[in-house]
Amino acid sequence: MARYSILDLAPVREGGTVAEALRNTVDLARHAERLGYHRFWLAEHHNMPGIASAATSVLIGHVAGATSTIRVGSGGIMLPNHSSLVIAEHFGTLETLYPGRIDLGVGRAPGSDGLASRALRYNSAEEDFPRQVAELLAYLAPARPGQRLVAFPGEGTNVPVWLLGSTTYSAELAATLGLPFAFASHFAPALLDDALAIYRECFTPSRFLDRPYAMAGVPLVAAETDAEAQRLVTSALQRGLRLIRGESIFVPPPVDSMDGLWSDPERFRVQSRMEVAIIGGPETVRQQLDAFLRRTGVDELMFVSDVYDHALRRRSFDLAAEAILPRVSK
Repeated sequence: MARYSILDLAPVREGGTVAEALRNTVDLARHAERLGYHRFWLAEHHNMPGIASAATSVLIGHVAGATSTIRVGSGGIMLPNHSSLVIAEHFGTLETLYPGRIDLGVGRAPGSDGLASRALRYNSAEEDFPRQVAELLAYLAPARPGQRLVAFPGEGTNVPVWLLGSTTYSAELAATLGLPFAFASHFAPALLDDALAIYRECFTPSRFLDRPYAMAGVPLVAAETDAEAQRLVTSALQRGLRLIRGESIFVPPPVDSMDGLWSDPERFRVQSRMEVAIIGGPETVRQQLDAFLRRTGVDELMFVSDVYDHALRRRSFDLAAEAILPRVSK
């Protein structure tokens, strides 16, 4: 049976504040825990007004401290922005504070624009993502006799490490290392099937996993009716439009129609990012979820929801839970 989880980027709505967004993130995590969702992840992005989760490790600790059972982690930390040692220390500390509840998902993109990448000291010419992942895994494992450089805290915590990606690159690396794999089909669905096939075909059992474990990100907008869900999803569509235009991505209020807001090429680009979205009333959501799981066979779905009104965003996850969570493997 598939598990169901939530990815949150602490979205800031138009007219809102960062403080409000962070309060909403904590409220949503507590709500998800009560509903029975399996994990709650946060993602690293920089220089993106509208996303308040840049200090990802700090926010993970805040959310974990405000909850008690749900797993909390990163979806993900953009590893080339950081020293593997520092990330091992951050997540080793989190695991020590909240034992058995912390996940460390890592990606290889900068999670930012070129200006922010330079400020973060990101250098794609020097990037060696497989080496960084190997270092990270070594720092989180028990220290070897005579090891002089130790992540403390971190050493021996064995925080679960996930590889994240939107292409086949991370799928192949995750398979080679025997790690769980999460595909970012919530914004880049085109290579989902190829990535899953490569991951499963190339998977090598390891001390982390004896069989492949795959997760897929899925946009979710559930409402009382299909018509209301189609209206609410226009917030996500407007946000996607602003992203490709290089504009700030504060979550806008929904509109009755997107007509006149985008050109045909823009509409194609935005809608292609939503190819696997689950949008509708309760029965439509149930049918779409069943179809997606039959098609992909993923072990876990991670929902992302850009709904302007926080109460309606919570309600979206309520309706999804009513459709699916009685079948969840906990």
